[in-house]
Amino acid sequence: MRIPVGRRERLTRLLSSHWWRAAAALAAGALPVLAFPAPGLWWFAYVSLVPWLLLVRTAPTARRALLDGWLGGTGFMLAVHHWLLPNLHVFLVLVAALLGLLWAPWGWLVRLMLGGHPSAARAAASLAVLPSGWLMVELVRSWEGLGGPWGLLGASQWQVPFALRLASVGGVWLVSLLVVAVNTAVAALVAVRPARVPSAVGLGACAVAVGAVWIWSPGPGPSGGEFRVAVVQPGVVPGPERRFARSEQLTRELSGRDVDLVVWGESSVGMDLSARPDLSARLAALSRTVDAGILVNVDARRPAGARTTPVGEDRGGIFKSSVLVGPAGPTGDRYDKMRLVPFGEYVPARGLLGWATSVGRAAGEDRMRGDRQVVMAVPDGQPGTAVRVGPLVCFESAFPDMSRRLAGDGAEVLIAQSATSTFQESWAPAQHASLAALRAAETGRPMVHATLTGVSAVYGPDGGQVGERLGTDDSAAAVYGVPLVHGTTPYVRFGDWAVYGALAVLGALCLTGVARRVVPVLRRPAPGPPVRPARTAHGSAARPRR
Repeated sequence: MRIPVGRRERLTRLLSSHWWRAAAALAAGALPVLAFPAPGLWWFAYVSLVPWLLLVRTAPTARRALLDGWLGGTGFMLAVHHWLLPNLHVFLVLVAALLGLLWAPWGWLVRLMLGGHPSAARAAASLAVLPSGWLMVELVRSWEGLGGPWGLLGASQWQVPFALRLASVGGVWLVSLLVVAVNTAVAALVAVRPARVPSAVGLGACAVAVGAVWIWSPGPGPSGGEFRVAVVQPGVVPGPERRFARSEQLTRELSGRDVDLVVWGESSVGMDLSARPDLSARLAALSRTVDAGILVNVDARRPAGARTTPVGEDRGGIFKSSVLVGPAGPTGDRYDKMRLVPFGEYVPARGLLGWATSVGRAAGEDRMRGDRQVVMAVPDGQPGTAVRVGPLVCFESAFPDMSRRLAGDGAEVLIAQSATSTFQESWAPAQHASLAALRAAETGRPMVHATLTGVSAVYGPDGGQVGERLGTDDSAAAVYGVPLVHGTTPYVRFGDWAVYGALAVLGALCLTGVARRVVPVLRRPAPGPPVRPARTAHGSAARPRR
């Protein structure tokens, strides 16, 4: 079928129009969200960036590539945070656009490496440069003040065994590098003819590297012990008193089930225990009933100087705290949440952005921050022995460095207390629970993700799921036998070496660019002495022939 000349010209103009490119960049940037829960198309992550790459490489100018990168990043941020729209309204679009600017340099890099007619060498270099550039974007936006590491591309591989093994070696950062490298190779295979051989070799190298990690990467070994953890998920229950009562009822049902620790979700206790001795007494009675410690989470205002800590007196304000309660009441072990959810628990630069509280459900008052991580010793039922657990609160399970530090400090089990009451019907609960699998694989420590509302799940030291999940519709208590291990993973020992490698690649690129500009100047011969113009018979200077 032949397209008439006039229609063909109109189609060409449409495809080259700025508005079409803008819409295409936004849509292409949003595609990777399908690899995350709830859609969970993990395999799609390895080709999800290809449309965006193909679009940016055809940018007519570097400025247009910067714009395509920015718009694609904006689409990605809107997609992975779309469940916040009922809370932040139009403010979410503004935040996504600001964060999307981080991808503008990446768009420029795509055009630099794959634009026009790149040589085989340049296409081969792109397999290292473009993943490194993407990782720098993920690293910068992972700062708590910019929203934290929600929606890292590597996190979409939380249920893939070979990706979890990679995470144990280089963290989620190494998985992101692999995903972007595969996307880059596929895009080059499709659109850059000279790059087909190096791209195919690059894909083979990725497969060999994954296989080598799968076979030879060291990991923690089983210690033969088991720690029995009970998760109490009351579900959506309005009011702190009714919520406490429901959690209390579910905990009583655990009597006689041989548990070592009972975990309640985030904000499961809405009153300060020092101001409510009656609640402390009820929790202590529950601990005696089930013959186990209870890890609750208190979301309440605490008066200044209410209790002396190893680092001084308490500051007054609203804290979210993990508190361990035993048969005699609170044991004194307490962890105050350190990293808060922007706008949800505090407003950054409230003097400038405080108006966000009037257009959405931003925090009316900033929560207070803790100043250190804590490892708690929980008796495991054997005389004179205890299991060391490291608590995290909600958003903190997204940060690889926090769980890595807890593992380095001797935590044998990681516990995240969470709640997604506001986002029950969105993709957020499933995606939040999936992060625990990555943290378990990175650290080689089993991890418990216990929610007040949402999805509760437990993962073993290899990131594999233990038992059945509790879904968003469940109001129940479940017991899990968590395997204990000894030893650590390469990621705990060596840290973020994948990030430093990406920085080295980008540094080498910058040095190469500088050398290409400086070396020709240094090699240029020095100008010789000026030549005097020839004279004619009449004494005037002869004009050079053209």
